[in-house]
Amino acid sequence: MEELGMGYEKLRSINPSIIHASVSGYGASGPYAHRAGYDAIAAAEAGLLHITGEKDGPPTRPGLGLTDMSTGLYLHGAILAALFARQKNGKGQKIDASLYESQVSLLSNVAMSWLNGGVEAQRWGTEHPSIVPYQAFQTKNSYIVLGATNDRQYQVLCQLIDRHDLAEDPRFTSNDARVENRDELMKILKAIIRQRSTDQWLEVLEGSGMPYGPINTVEKVFSHPQTDAREMVHNIPYSAASSGQIKVLGSLYSIFFVLLFTTKAIWCI
Repeated sequence: MEELGMGYEKLRSINPSIIHASVSGYGASGPYAHRAGYDAIAAAEAGLLHITGEKDGPPTRPGLGLTDMSTGLYLHGAILAALFARQKNGKGQKIDASLYESQVSLLSNVAMSWLNGGVEAQRWGTEHPSIVPYQAFQTKNSYIVLGATNDRQYQVLCQLIDRHDLAEDPRFTSNDARVENRDELMKILKAIIRQRSTDQWLEVLEGSGMPYGPINTVEKVFSHPQTDAREMVHNIPYSAASSGQIKVLGSLYSIFFVLLFTTKAIWCI
């Protein structure tokens, strides 16, 4: 846009209240500023792929373009903040978002561990690095995510699976001990969880206050009662579709028509 004579400074000279929001791969400055932006590349270079995948496996890309979508959400929040500020002072702003910066910020606690303690991150699959148990387990017919995020919940879990001996075993009585003896406890729990189907475990866990949930297929997500209750799917008119309408997710419903008339690169408000 700068090359076209439509950069922020030029537009601001015409209208000081303009909010100029841009998205790029690496931002408007720095040695990589002119590189193209792609979700998987930013995810790789900014650390996400390094921490995603099975413990002893290769780096794995998430099933969705998380870096792309997170950058859009950050930009959305920044635009709203700029609009609010403009109501106060009448001035516009330049908003410069990038895939790379968004992904670096998403490293969150992993980044803090490195910056403040020099602790390098690693891949954990669905396991949690500092809470045991808290991961996906294979059932008789599919998978379920189940956790005990504190010692009280661990005691409840031992009751639910009818293994009171595990609640008293000194190797597992505290979370620190469970982290230390992760492999031994996981071997026991995995064998127990495989003995019943996912639905059977859901019945056992219902009302327990434990953190748990099945790993659903996309088909099951859209037959889920909570998806329906929260109106997460909407039909909207769309002349290009043979039926004259398409289904969109609830989160996209309010912005769908805006997206039809904007581009990913530049917004000026």
